[in-house]
Amino acid sequence: MTARGAAFPPLTLLYAPGDRPEVVGKALVSGADVVLIDLEDAVAPDRKEYARTATAERLSQRPPVPVHVRVNALDSPWAEADLAALTALPGLSGLRLPKVTSPSDVVRVAERAVPARGGVVPLYALLETALGVERAFAIASAHPAVRGIALGEADLRADLGVRGDAGLDWSRSRVVVAARAAALPPPAQSIHPDIRDLEGLAASCAHGRTLGFLGRAAIHPRQLPVIERAYAPSAREISRAEEILKAAARERGAQALPDGRFVDTAVVREAQLTLSLARRRR
Repeated sequence: MTARGAAFPPLTLLYAPGDRPEVVGKALVSGADVVLIDLEDAVAPDRKEYARTATAERLSQRPPVPVHVRVNALDSPWAEADLAALTALPGLSGLRLPKVTSPSDVVRVAERAVPARGGVVPLYALLETALGVERAFAIASAHPAVRGIALGEADLRADLGVRGDAGLDWSRSRVVVAARAAALPPPAQSIHPDIRDLEGLAASCAHGRTLGFLGRAAIHPRQLPVIERAYAPSAREISRAEEILKAAARERGAQALPDGRFVDTAVVREAQLTLSLARRRR
């Protein structure tokens, strides 16, 4: 099973509020793989129209890195205007849909957001409620335009009444499995809300990686190097992957390496992914 979409998933995604064009400008040169312009939670109701207008102006030309826009919740008074203003813009690489709870939410946007140049606008569903998590696979497989799913952990934490971080691990694993089952790339982790707690961020990324996440959204540029280090393959991982592929090239089928490591098709595939990830910035 291969993931939908040709490019390898990004490791770093940086949020920037849509009503602060100067912050968006800095985000575009921050080194993040993807910039996420937020029209939703980061923007006060009386600033929604300005944020939308400023974002549309920014995306009237292609930016230096891919830009996704998190539109307002689909049942809000602003969502329809967001979609109308953004869908046809050449600088838009994807729409982030907050608080998705059913496949019909995604299908409705996919049918509405048809760019003038044809094709589809890539959609990324954010699951922020218990109901959204329960329907994760149905949402992930609702339409070919869906290119990813992810958790919105702040809202989900409130919805579930979860106090400790470990209380979200079941939901995290559910989303990882649903993405894979729907042939989507591994999800990126939700934000780490304390921008000064870089040690906590690193530990959280390490835990996320063990659960099957790949990359993470950030809310400040200082978080980007930590996320990059946590998710980029280490020198040892790259070396081991190269050894596996060399062995597989010499001899087909399952085999044991001199150091005892077993090599089969699944191990080779994982090694290929490791090297693809290592080459992503070269």
